Amino acid sequence: MNKRSHSIAFWAGIAVFLVAVLSMTQIVRNEYPFFAGYVILQFIALAVAWTILGGYAGYVNFGTNAFFGVGVYTAVALFKATGAPLVVQIAAAAVVGMLLGFGVGLLTLRMRGIFFSIATIALAIIIETFVMNWRFVGGAAGIQLQRPPVMAPFDSYVKMLFFVQAVLVVIAVGIARYIQNSRMGRGLQALRDDELAAECTGVPTLKLKLVACMISGALMSAVGAPAAMYLQYADPSSAFNLTYSVSALAMSLIGGTAHWIGPVLGAILLGSTQQFLAVTISSEVNVLVLGIMLVLFVVGAPKGIIGLLRPRYRLRAGGKQ
Repeated sequence: MNKRSHSIAFWAGIAVFLVAVLSMTQIVRNEYPFFAGYVILQFIALAVAWTILGGYAGYVNFGTNAFFGVGVYTAVALFKATGAPLVVQIAAAAVVGMLLGFGVGLLTLRMRGIFFSIATIALAIIIETFVMNWRFVGGAAGIQLQRPPVMAPFDSYVKMLFFVQAVLVVIAVGIARYIQNSRMGRGLQALRDDELAAECTGVPTLKLKLVACMISGALMSAVGAPAAMYLQYADPSSAFNLTYSVSALAMSLIGGTAHWIGPVLGAILLGSTQQFLAVTISSEVNVLVLGIMLVLFVVGAPKGIIGLLRPRYRLRAGGKQ
């Protein structure tokens, strides 16, 4: 009964969130909140996706920018070749990201610790180099994109992208929550605590890591797909920027990786702070703020925000919240 009540409360909250986002697109006329809100939602989805492998399984992934960039350029290539709508671009990016996650997982998930992290950094460099020499999508110079007509009930493309990114956040959070409360989540937690012991007790560690890498990669690439239309431009240095990897990791650690709500809280806190500073001071201080906040939380609250909230709200790593 307790599990059912938590599920009802969760999906009711999701419904309220989507209705609020849709209402906002119809009421608010100033487009800046949607430009800033899109970035915050984008980082929420990336942080949640990162946590599926980096948090639940404990495999620190520095290749977020690789999957994000693949999503961007999958959408660009598909739009240029066929004029495919945004939904198709996102679906195709998710499939490509999942296949990339499978391939990368087979090659790297037998490595552990820093060796796996280094391998994911190399992945981003390899893919970025390939895209820089791919003339069809603009190569190193980048490519300009013309947005197609906006669909009802939205009156601007940015508002539509804002809502689309909100839906991607819901999908990412829903999947992360399901994994956390499932046998897969318990298996990932076991291999994070002691992989050798988990293998000895019959946990299919490689299979679980592969599935987690595929799901995480699919979500990251799907999140990247709308980015080219958001900027109306794509170039390799921006699409594969290491900031995506660092931010996703920092937001997850700041929020806490033991529970799905941790990266959500971390992304909201850090993303909102960065957007505020970008308007009031300069976007150049964003990396500085990210570093300071990460150090403060690692030293003062190593389990993140949820580590501070857990004694009060009984958030459990394998709980039903």
